[in-house]
Amino acid sequence: MQGRVQKTESHLPGVKCVVSSCYYYAEGNHCTAEQIEIQPPNAKDTEETDCATFIQA
Repeated sequence: MQGRVQKTESHLPGVKCVVSSCYYYAEGNHCTAEQIEIQPPNAKDTEETDCATFIQA
């Protein structure tokens, strides 16, 4: 399976991910995506944001 960005062997320091159904999820609530993208550009609060990097595992 391939996502929008490269999956790495290490995790992004300081990024916590608890979505275990994500392709980039790693044990310990880590994200192994090379980079992440949060959308949309005009969000006004966390309720309106979305992790665009997410891909179903």
